[in-house]
Order: sequence, then structure tokens, then C-alpha cells
Amino acid sequence: MSNSSLIDADRKHLIHPVINYRAHEARGTTVLESGQGAYLRDIDGNELLDAFAGLWCVNVGYGQQSIVEAATRQMTKLPYATTYFHFSSEPAIELAEKLVSLAPASLQHVYFTLGGSDAIDSAIRFITHYFNATGRPAKKQMIALERGYHGSSSVGAGLTALPAFHRNFDLPLPHQLHLPSPYAYRQPQGSDAQALIAASVAALEAKVASLGAENVAAFFCEPIQGSGGVIVPPVGWLKAMRDACRRLDILFVADEVITGFGRTGPLFACEAEQVEPDLMTVAKGLTSGYAPMGAVLMSDEIYQGIAGDARDTAVVGHGQTYSAHPVSAAIGLEVLRLYQEGGLLANGIAQAPRFAAGLDALLAHPLVGDSRHRGLLGALELVADKNSRARFDPSLKLPDRITAAAYRNRLVFRAFGDSILGFAPALCFGEAEFEQLFGRLRRTLDDVLEQAEVRAALRGASRAAA
Repeated sequence: MSNSSLIDADRKHLIHPVINYRAHEARGTTVLESGQGAYLRDIDGNELLDAFAGLWCVNVGYGQQSIVEAATRQMTKLPYATTYFHFSSEPAIELAEKLVSLAPASLQHVYFTLGGSDAIDSAIRFITHYFNATGRPAKKQMIALERGYHGSSSVGAGLTALPAFHRNFDLPLPHQLHLPSPYAYRQPQGSDAQALIAASVAALEAKVASLGAENVAAFFCEPIQGSGGVIVPPVGWLKAMRDACRRLDILFVADEVITGFGRTGPLFACEAEQVEPDLMTVAKGLTSGYAPMGAVLMSDEIYQGIAGDARDTAVVGHGQTYSAHPVSAAIGLEVLRLYQEGGLLANGIAQAPRFAAGLDALLAHPLVGDSRHRGLLGALELVADKNSRARFDPSLKLPDRITAAAYRNRLVFRAFGDSILGFAPALCFGEAEFEQLFGRLRRTLDDVLEQAEVRAALRGASRAAA
């Protein structure tokens, strides 16, 4: 098909996720053609530096030949194997064993899904089954965080706390509740790390007390909130929340779909604080986006509760056709090898200070109010007034302006609706890529600042700095 035919066919037939359909019809799509390392190429031949790893997922970079070869070998040998009817496949078994060996010690069993959303949905189903099977059917309430993202399945999207995922979907459900996010930049001036941690713990305790612990099943959280604007809680927050859940007799679910597989430094963000969840969801970096796959890792206590008595012949009615897909599993094994033996995990840790310094340097820019980061996950928050931290009026459509300018500068990242810019460079980024990233990013911010409507929207010290 010609380039114009592709764009026209996309406009007519392909439904895109999380987008305004009418706006997309008017704009048309950007067709990506190829990728290599940290770079993408579109059908017009433009080479783009991808500072978002696809959708937080291509952690090893594009074009890793060993992954292609692993997938090819498995497709040639056994392209599909069901895990129904007591069947399995070698790569699925090996990947489950490998994940358990690398995950927090509390996690001993693995259920494979197609991605993050259905991993969350599976976790919810397993939790419900567990409490029903163990004689605690009242434990149905589930708590998550404001600005949290836990996928877009019919149930999981209710734990997500972003308005677009609730609007016209009849969500959240009555048993899905939310606590304030540990959003340091938006806390009152003077709130320190310990105060923020204490406030989160107190909010959880108060919510459980109001509901009755006998009615609360679980608390879900991302170690760092991704789609909510890369909200980085203080060090110690994750452990404090896990400890609170233990005291309150509710399950602690770590959603590591974004933070897993080296994104924040260690293989899993939980490692940094020696946190052992009851359940953990992963996806994205598990296969580095080369094939669909996610997983729910669970403790032996939960597994035994679900499995029940050996005399019980009833099946556990949860499954998916492509659970533990052998090709995805083979890819996952090779991706894990690249993280460890291939040196990508070590490179991500080594490059994190360069990434942090580049983001922090942009705090001097008139548009930038906050820089936050951990590992190779970070954000800049743009504000109209640095003193008051006032946001830009949505009518200015600043994220659209930023995205368009970034593309002209051949840079890809995420511009969220509240003028937060998200970054998740692949673990293969080196000095040259970071130099390009921050050079192109600064030009992008400067280009947007030159627009008269944007300069007019700046207030106070922000305008003076401009």
C-alpha cells in the first residue's frame, strides 16, 4: 500500500487505544516502519529517538537479533502449546522457574497472561477466589491510589484512577476505593518524605478502619505511578505500605508492569526496599514488547488457598487460550538473558545518574516546575507559575504542542494531559543517546516557549525567567 493509502485505511478501520476517535480521524496516524537500538523510523524516512521505549516496554531496544532467533527457533519447533488439559511446554516451564528465582522470595507461583491489564484482572479473580475458598467471603473491598493505573480491563480499569478510564464505562465499581497519591510536588510546602509516608499509611489505616478489615481484600499500588504522571514516592514508602497491609490483614499487590525488569534500577522495584508482596503483576519488559505476555506471581499461601483440599475435584475456572504461549516464553527467556548476561541491567544502573542529571538541569527552563526520576523512569512537570505551581489551562492544549514540537525535533516521549512529560529510555541508551535526548528535548521546550500563546500563559517568576 502507498503511504497515503495506509493512513487512509488506518483512519477508516483501525481503532486506536486511549485516544479521541474524532481527533484521530482528523489528524491521521504516524506509521512506524522499523526500529534499531534506541531509534525508530517512520514511513517517510524520519529517524526518531525513542525516549519512551515504545510504551514503557522495549527495555532492550529494537532489533535485538538474538530475540528474533529465539522466537524463530520456537516457532519452527512448536509455535503453540495449550496449557489446558495438563499440557505445557519447555519454555513456559523454564520461564516460570526463572521468574520465581529472580522475584521476591514470597512469590513462588506464576500464572501467565497476555499483558498487564489481564494480569491485573487475573489477580483480582485470584484474590476473590482465595478469600471465598478460605471462608472469608466478606473480604471484597479493594483499595488503590488516586492517579494509579492498573490497566483497562472491565474490572481492573476501576482500580485505575484516571478519569478517561471511568467515563462512560460505569467505573469504578462500588467495592473499588482510592487513597491520595504520594505526590510530593503537589503536597503543601514543607511536607517532607517521612511526613508523606506517614500520611499514606494513615490514609490506608483510616480507610480500612472505616470499611472494617474483615471486608477489605487487598491494596494495589505501583512502586512508581506511571501513567498517572510518573509519581515517585519517597524511599521507604513502598515498604511502609507493605508493612501496613500486613498489620491490617489485607493483601499487598505490587503492580510492576511498568517498573519491572530494570526500569527503576534493580530487576524489580520491590528489591530496592526488600519488599515481599503477596502478589505481583508484570508484563511489558518481560518480553521487552517483542511479543505479548504478562504474568501474575503469587505467594504459596494464596496458591494453596485457591488449590484447596486434594479431595476437591472442582476446577479453578480461570484461563486464557494464549496463557504461557511458548513463543512469548522463549522470547522472555532470551530477554532475561540479555538483562543479565547481556549487561543491559548493569548499563541501565550505570546510566541512571546521567539521566537524572539531564532532567534536573531542565529545572532552569521557564516551563519546568518539577523533575522526578528513579532509574531510567522519569518526568518533567510543566507549570504556568513556578511559585504557585499552577498548571496551564487545558484549553491551551500544551501536551499537543509539546508532542508536535518533539516530533519535529525527531524525539518521542509521553506528554500527559496535565502537562507532565514522561520518559522511559531503553536500557541500551548510552552517552550519545542521552546527549541527543536532552539536546532535542531542550529544543522542543524552547520551540514551544516561543509560541505567543504559551508565553502569554506564563505567570510570575516563570515569565520573568523566560
